[in-house]
Amino acid sequence: MKLPIFTVDAFTAKAFRGNPAAVCLLENTLEEDMHQKIAREMNLSETAFIRKLHPTDNFTQNSCFGLRWFTPASEVPLCGHATLASAAVLFYKIKNVNSTLTFVTLSGELKARRAEDGIILDLPLYPTHPQDFHEVEDLIKTAIGDTLVQDIRYSPDTRKLLVRLSDTYKRSFLENLKVNTQNLLQVENRGKVKGLILTLKGEPGGQSQAFDFYSRYFAPWVGVAEDPVTGSAHAVLSSYWSQQLGKKDMHAFQCSCRGGELEISLRPDGRVDIRGGTAIVLEGTLTV
Repeated sequence: MKLPIFTVDAFTAKAFRGNPAAVCLLENTLEEDMHQKIAREMNLSETAFIRKLHPTDNFTQNSCFGLRWFTPASEVPLCGHATLASAAVLFYKIKNVNSTLTFVTLSGELKARRAEDGIILDLPLYPTHPQDFHEVEDLIKTAIGDTLVQDIRYSPDTRKLLVRLSDTYKRSFLENLKVNTQNLLQVENRGKVKGLILTLKGEPGGQSQAFDFYSRYFAPWVGVAEDPVTGSAHAVLSSYWSQQLGKKDMHAFQCSCRGGELEISLRPDGRVDIRGGTAIVLEGTLTV
């Protein structure tokens, strides 16, 4: 069997920045274990599989498809950047005629719509709750040592732990921070935490572009030591920083070595629009 496959850099307008995802188009049903084998072979943080919901569907004409995401180690319930990448393949390579696409996923229906300067994702907005420091002290100390922490929150829906660093730190501190992910699986093995978000309040623009907040994201529990730009983490960050800043519209930057920008807008229906650019850097055929 030969499958069309693409590599797309998401949350960037430039190749080799943002977060790369593999996108695979499935004309027919794929054997269940083959999804994980392909994701392991692609060895990116996520590989997305777009499937037709009915045999008569067409990738160019239809507007609703199934979508699953796999890391090299496991299937995940939500992946923003691979959803953005999937929409980019359908819009720009397959020339899908619709202005809005609907993806049926483990996180419900997600929509992606065309915008003048990118693609807008409609994602769930996940609230956070205060987290007792002593319950996660070993995890935090293992990850970032004696770095000063200002706030700790937990998202039960996503099992992500949000750690806000002290406002005394600048963006460069977060960018250069050495995070120990190797021992996190031993320290946190109860299944409560599946992702660690480090975040920092933004700075005034000055000579550089202004951002409302910065972040980095680590998920060794699902086989991803550090994820370059993470849509699902921003579905948590958007909720937190909207409350902290009193803003509905925000501009965020994920401070990985690749870096990525996200335009965020909270909606009245309790969801969040996240806009990002894409760059399709590879297309080919996968033989399975």
